Amino acid sequence: MLTASFNRMAAAILVVTSLASWFSYHVARNLVLHKQEAQLEQSLVLAKRSITTEIDRFRSLPAIVGEDARVRALARDTSPEAIDAANAYLERIVEQTGPADLYVLNAAGLTLAASNHATPQSFVGHDYSFRPYFRDALVAGNGRFYAIGVTTRKPGYFLSSRIDIAGARPVVVVVKADLSPLEAAWAAAGVRIAIADRAGVVFLSGDPGWKYRPLQPLADQMLERLLQERTYDGVDLGRAEPISSTASRSADTSVIMPGADRQLIAKFAPLQPDDWQIVAAADVRQVDMIGALWAFAVFAVGLTTGAIFYVLRQRRQLVRMRLRQGELLERMVAERTHDLACEIDMRKRTEEELRQAQQGLIHSEKMAALGRMSTAIVHEVSQPLAALDATLATAGLLADQGRRADAGERLTKARDLVRRMQRTVKHLKTFARKDVSEFEVLAVDSVIRNVLELASPRSKAMGVDVDVAAGKVLAVRAVSVKLEQAMLNLLLNALDAVQDRPDPRVRIESRRIGEQVEIAIIDNGSGIAPDLRERIIEPFFTTKLTGEGLGLGLSIATTIIKECGGAIRFEDAEEGGTRTVITVPAANDAELRLEAAQ
Repeated sequence: MLTASFNRMAAAILVVTSLASWFSYHVARNLVLHKQEAQLEQSLVLAKRSITTEIDRFRSLPAIVGEDARVRALARDTSPEAIDAANAYLERIVEQTGPADLYVLNAAGLTLAASNHATPQSFVGHDYSFRPYFRDALVAGNGRFYAIGVTTRKPGYFLSSRIDIAGARPVVVVVKADLSPLEAAWAAAGVRIAIADRAGVVFLSGDPGWKYRPLQPLADQMLERLLQERTYDGVDLGRAEPISSTASRSADTSVIMPGADRQLIAKFAPLQPDDWQIVAAADVRQVDMIGALWAFAVFAVGLTTGAIFYVLRQRRQLVRMRLRQGELLERMVAERTHDLACEIDMRKRTEEELRQAQQGLIHSEKMAALGRMSTAIVHEVSQPLAALDATLATAGLLADQGRRADAGERLTKARDLVRRMQRTVKHLKTFARKDVSEFEVLAVDSVIRNVLELASPRSKAMGVDVDVAAGKVLAVRAVSVKLEQAMLNLLLNALDAVQDRPDPRVRIESRRIGEQVEIAIIDNGSGIAPDLRERIIEPFFTTKLTGEGLGLGLSIATTIIKECGGAIRFEDAEEGGTRTVITVPAANDAELRLEAAQ
């Protein structure tokens, strides 16, 4: 009787334990599988963000490079001098911004200039009209394409922009970005992530065994198109073994990808605008192993529990089970409390890091603005320093000759120059404190004299005598140092314009029109092209091909005059050249006399 009861109890325990083990296996496997899917989704998000960030670094670079006069000149001038200037410019841009290569194609797809012009693998002279990025740029204005370089044999992501030039055929600027650092990062992190093109061919992967293999067998038509475009030049895609014959490209579900030695769980995500697919995969064997461990644990616990249930009395067994449940609950509460404390501490650290990062960004932006301001300030201080040096040297000679009165006059002028530099440098402090400079009533002829004095070393070196038209005494309401700074920038531009003229002439005129005073700086240089008059005041725009200046002078002058309530315009001079006109609010003579009396 006892034996039969024992056998029935043992059989029941065995059946229940086996069912529980089977159920535990599937539950644990599904839980781990879902967790693995969540990790794969997170990997997809991070990979997509890193790829997008890396590409966005160079997405606008072709269009920006195409705005440079040296690149645009290639549409009309393919002389060795023009090509050398463009080559040097492209090489410098690559050194500063970091893409792999940068080059310019003509409308027929022939390379005119390239950043690697001085290397054995130079692109200059090569025809890339068969590349989709060239055809797309000519038709749509922009193009993008990932491929192995037919010249360098190095893969990269090509971004192109069509540059339209009035009266000439367009050129195409192409930048080649190197995405291989992403592969190295994935491989170092041990993450199985890959990117496949619209044909399903993997071209970036943390697993070297996946690279240049199709996710699924390629159709003959698709294989032929890849060969014509030479996308993976040097790779025999026809003999490449597909990664899986059943891999789906759905972004909503996970799929099992059978392989030769293992099965992988994979998730896919689209990446636009290139119609790429990001693949994140993980080994399924780990999931099965965890499920088996859970099943074994449940089976062992079931057998142990059955033996205890059979041996001990029901009452003692219930007490022990309640004690175990209480201990388990307390442990869970303690673990959860610890997890919450860790989470709170982590959030506090994250908030502190975000606050520090925000302060750092604010400081960096302020320093960048101060740096741009310092460029103009240093330019303005350098000339008074030269004048100060010459004045002090003259004062010393006069003192040696016993001409104390003349020496004193020179020292007075030196003090005026020092005060002028102090006022100029004060603008830098004013900008840092965000203070507003005070307006004052100024005599126009006094401002012109100060500007001529600052520019005199340059004009004398060029042999140009700046002519100032005599007229009625005029007064304006503006900030003295800022108005002088703007006029000095414009006067130096005029001197630059007549530098190569056989009969250089620069003239300054002033007159009052209504409530405005016009100050005109006239030169007989080559003038400004009509299509450039609206662009020359843009920051960093310059027509100088020698690398002089940053293209900030006119932008700074325009900003200063606007702060004074005025404006700047550019006109053609009657005898050729440019007539630059500054208009500022006028002040009446009574205000000028009152200001002088104070």
